[in-house]
Amino acid sequence: MATTFQRARNEEQRAMRRKAILDTTAAMLTEMPVAEVSLNELSRRVGLAKSNVLRYFESREAVLLELLDTATRDWLEHLATQLDEAIDPAAGTAARADRLAAALTDSLAARPVLCDLVSAQAAVLERNVSAQVAADYKHAAIANVTVLAGLVRAHLPELGEQDEMRFAAAAVMVTGAVWTHAHPSPGMLAAYEADPSLAALRLEFSATLCDMLQVVLSGLLARSAN
Repeated sequence: MATTFQRARNEEQRAMRRKAILDTTAAMLTEMPVAEVSLNELSRRVGLAKSNVLRYFESREAVLLELLDTATRDWLEHLATQLDEAIDPAAGTAARADRLAAALTDSLAARPVLCDLVSAQAAVLERNVSAQVAADYKHAAIANVTVLAGLVRAHLPELGEQDEMRFAAAAVMVTGAVWTHAHPSPGMLAAYEADPSLAALRLEFSATLCDMLQVVLSGLLARSAN
């Protein structure tokens, strides 16, 4: 149901409008993919004219970038406990690396909205924002990758600080790429079903992501050992 707002007259009211816009967009993302979230529908649901929504966020993409940062920070807040529960600190390096990749995959698979936002980040969300919004988001993204690298360090110190950052950044990029390929268009799905020779190209998100993260970790560990 749409909410009707009167004009915001102070900072507290403006903050309430921003929160309402973000909360409404987050609710929409539980119903539809990022690509289907439109500024017109968001405006209708939040009870503001589109021009008024644009007073608080310069574009649809700016709203979604802020939600991406929020979703990422929420994921990282819960990830430490998940990794602690999944990884035996007494296990060997290879076993801990495999469990780290599996635990990361499980945590991401449980957050489809985050994965969808990550998949749209570079190609869509960063394309219709000002330099200031882009810079703010990138600073937040660097901070989030640094947190992820620290969580990796706690369970796989053999990587070293530089490779922990490399892996953390790669994990985010790989997640977005795999999510996109694991959720093809209806036409592509029909092609897969009609032609068995294409079956190998139909990717399952969790299995593919886990495998790729394990490969990246194995390569970084091998290079570090040498």
